[in-house]
Amino acid sequence: MKITQLNKLIGLLVIVFMMLGVQANAQENIAIVYLSRTKNTEAVAKLIHDKVGGYLVALEKQDKYPEDYQEIVAQVDRENEEGYLPPLKTKIENLETYNIIFIGFPTWDMQLPPPMKSFLTENDLSDKIIVPFNTNAGFGVGKGFDQLIKLCPDSEVVKGLSVEGGYEKKGVYLSIKGKRKDEVSRKVDNWLKEIGISR
Repeated sequence: MKITQLNKLIGLLVIVFMMLGVQANAQENIAIVYLSRTKNTEAVAKLIHDKVGGYLVALEKQDKYPEDYQEIVAQVDRENEEGYLPPLKTKIENLETYNIIFIGFPTWDMQLPPPMKSFLTENDLSDKIIVPFNTNAGFGVGKGFDQLIKLCPDSEVVKGLSVEGGYEKKGVYLSIKGKRKDEVSRKVDNWLKEIGISR
């Protein structure tokens, strides 16, 4: 009887370790790449990371944007009009090893920010599962998700999440905190469940 119970226990332990191994591999195959100016997109990225694990990386351009709001708006407008792709400081080693890549960005000029366009243009994301998420000042994602799909023609782009963040023009910066952060966390939970990605 004792031998039988011991065998059952060993069997259960083997199953548990196998499940943990699968879980660890899933987390190792996830990257969360985000661009954030007022830390709202960063807040969402960290919520996602808490829920699914993976490699969390902030996207930075070589030369920082101006701190002044009007100056950055004017610069981004010029970059979008000219199709300029700013050089990036951030380089992700072994990007090809990640199967699921979350792409987070704020809405700038009602579209993808130029640095995120740079990232999606200079990296081959073919055959990856791309999971977009966005923060905005209440005006929505604009053309952001559509542009992302066009820049990832050989990727599987799943349904994105867009939530309201700060409103820098009115001096409202980090708004995803406290009760608002709890609300966004629940939205992230529901979204991850809907697209079938969880820890």
